[in-house]
Amino acid sequence: MLVTVLGFYGGYPYKGIGTSGYLLQNDGKSMLIDCGSGVLNSLSNYMKPTDLDAVILSHYHHDHTADVGVLQYNWLAAKKDNPLPIYGHTQDFVNFAQLTEPNATQGIAYNDYEPTEIGSLKFEFLRTVHPVPAYAMRITNSEGKVVVYTADTTYFDGLVEFSKDADLLIADTNFPENVTGRKWHLNTKEAGTLAKDSNVKRLMISHLPQTVDVDTMLTQSQKYAGEIPVVNAFQGLEIDV
Repeated sequence: MLVTVLGFYGGYPYKGIGTSGYLLQNDGKSMLIDCGSGVLNSLSNYMKPTDLDAVILSHYHHDHTADVGVLQYNWLAAKKDNPLPIYGHTQDFVNFAQLTEPNATQGIAYNDYEPTEIGSLKFEFLRTVHPVPAYAMRITNSEGKVVVYTADTTYFDGLVEFSKDADLLIADTNFPENVTGRKWHLNTKEAGTLAKDSNVKRLMISHLPQTVDVDTMLTQSQKYAGEIPVVNAFQGLEIDV
């Protein structure tokens, strides 16, 4: 599996770099994990958006879905024979219904009680702790390689088992370690500790803040991850799992 970072900021794009979006390529298939603001433009540097095989959305906050509408326009203009499948949850049916655009895209529901097969990949979902329904993803290919994406969440114990032994953990890391108390995203201490407790092989911190130096975020996360290698997301970063 090849993971390419298309956007990594939380909340809003910043200095030409978009919010959450990751290109996942495996066995000749290309899938987009989340589709935040600026992601479609970044994707076009690697491939035609109309060559995507699927989109999988963790939840419906705008920094994860802002470019879905323009992606639908792109597919309408291309007049493709088959619609693009966009996977989402149905806990918010109004937003789920908007994933279907006739002659362009088709919304497909996933849930957290059974795996969803997309191409040769197995997707498992875990509801996270966030102000709106949001789902972490555990993605396994036919060779047994695993990528876990926490999506947006505060820390809770279920993340450890869900992330267990992953080859790559992409962790929502929106705060430095001194931000504690009630919050809706992980801080660097929690992201690093999650990686260590889950025994993952590599941690990528993402959904980063615009107002905290990235070296600070990386250093703090590495401190708590111990010997597990940590990298900060940046536009164009490619990780081969």
